[in-house]
Amino acid sequence: MNASRTTTVQASRLSPGDEKKPGFRTKTISTRVPSAELAEIEAAAERAGQPLAEWLRETALRAARERPADPMELLLAEVWAVRHTVLSLFLAGAKATVAGKPMLPESVLSIRDQGDAKKLERARVLLADFLARPIGKDGEVR
Repeated sequence: MNASRTTTVQASRLSPGDEKKPGFRTKTISTRVPSAELAEIEAAAERAGQPLAEWLRETALRAARERPADPMELLLAEVWAVRHTVLSLFLAGAKATVAGKPMLPESVLSIRDQGDAKKLERARVLLADFLARPIGKDGEVR
């Protein structure tokens, strides 16, 4: 079997109502792979418990939607997570002291996890807001 890969995209005809259905699948993507690669792909789909076509679609979309890592974005995300964690720990500690109760280790882990879950989203918002700010004639960000 030929080891080269060929990809084709075919458009099917849309019926009048199909254009209005968001997410309606109207295109087909096909590719040629050697038997050994096909076996690997089928095994991966089986491990995921999905039909081959569904696994291929989800895998392709995940790869297409991944953003390349921007070092500045990653650095800002970590700084934001540390800031969030420190401030949240101070607040939780103060509340625990006022209530006369100790702060539990689970609270610390929860605060850390909250920061980690939000850090990339917050970094992207901060960067977008910063980049959207106008620059004055003197070169200063307004």
